[in-house]
Amino acid sequence: MRKLLQLKLKLLSRLILKKYQPDIIAISGSVGKTSAKEALALILSSRFAVRATHKNYNNEIGVPLTIIGADSPGSSLYGWFSVFLQAFKLLFFYQANYPKILILEMGIDRPGDMSYLVRLAPPKIAIMTALSHSHMEYFGSLQNIKKEKQVLIEAVGRQGLSVLNYDNEDVRSMATVSKARVLSYGFQEGADLKAQDLKHQFQTTPYEFSGINFKLNYQGSLVPVSMPELLSETGVYAFLAAAAVALHYGMNLMDIAALAPRLQTPAGRMSLLAGIKHTFIIDDTYNASPESTLSAVKLLGSMTLSGQAKKYAILGDMLEIGSYSEEGHRVVGKEISDLNIDYLVSVGERSRDIDRGAKQAGMSADCIYHFDNVEEAGRFVQNRLQEGDLLLIKGSQGMRMEKIVKELMAEPERARELLVRQDSIWQ
Repeated sequence: MRKLLQLKLKLLSRLILKKYQPDIIAISGSVGKTSAKEALALILSSRFAVRATHKNYNNEIGVPLTIIGADSPGSSLYGWFSVFLQAFKLLFFYQANYPKILILEMGIDRPGDMSYLVRLAPPKIAIMTALSHSHMEYFGSLQNIKKEKQVLIEAVGRQGLSVLNYDNEDVRSMATVSKARVLSYGFQEGADLKAQDLKHQFQTTPYEFSGINFKLNYQGSLVPVSMPELLSETGVYAFLAAAAVALHYGMNLMDIAALAPRLQTPAGRMSLLAGIKHTFIIDDTYNASPESTLSAVKLLGSMTLSGQAKKYAILGDMLEIGSYSEEGHRVVGKEISDLNIDYLVSVGERSRDIDRGAKQAGMSADCIYHFDNVEEAGRFVQNRLQEGDLLLIKGSQGMRMEKIVKELMAEPERARELLVRQDSIWQ
């Protein structure tokens, strides 16, 4: 039934795209896809009619749903009837308000996924965010992941645009396979769009966070950018990728930068939340890979607290990274020790290797605590917290680390608004 459904959605989607001929901007990468999508949708919607991937609709079912403009009905037969009815209306009755630009996330789980998606929705513009060891369980090596991902870049025609993260070596090298014009972005010298002079505005007396400021350097022009709602460099990368596409569409740097203060962090992706007992929570519970976890703990380590406040790294298993699992977890543990983070709280069997990595790097065993499940970990941390403490909470989707955030956040009644996986399907 799933294959039949997939085939019907594919055929209808291709017919809809042929009729309306929207520009397709496809976004892929191991991390940062959703942040880039949100930034791009915000900026381009100031000038164009835009539709972006809803939630995480980035596979062979989700991409057609975005093209049709429908929510997933799950297992509801009536719901699927409504989806197909909506698709037929688009085909038989011209809708003048159909988007001029579709922003589609394209995710992969197994070899062949990207080829399927680019045939379904051929991209005019492609953005590649960063590659990591996510899904290596199904690909065997990072090079195999790269080979699969770069199918997207190869699919862009000569009149299009490839937007590449210059700071990620595997992504940067994809410029050699692009037939289209390439614009790169990042912090490193050599990027076409470069972020420089970045400053985090974080105070603990009183407890205030006023975001990130940096300068955007493009072809020698410097423009100040302020993002008061964002916490991490992930948001900067997302903005840079979106800015590259906006420039391609003829927008100017000043207008693009003026929209940056409106950018917000998607739930569970380095969101800063108020915690109980006047504490702070960095909620990064959407998913985890060694690379994204290292980035998160480095940010935690860089923050300065006042008085007797402590830093907690509360980390769950990183799943689907195959043979890299033991090493990936140990590298994270070593980094936590090197950054002098006060406490490590790990959850799950694989995360024991985070503990081992931290101990081998010199972290005291008295500062390391391990739990088999999120409920026990949440109760433990709740009893230890003191005013001003800063908590990073992160783990793979399957670990459900957002349950700890809900336990420790100051406003649990806002969980559906602020946290990931709060729909009834996850309960």
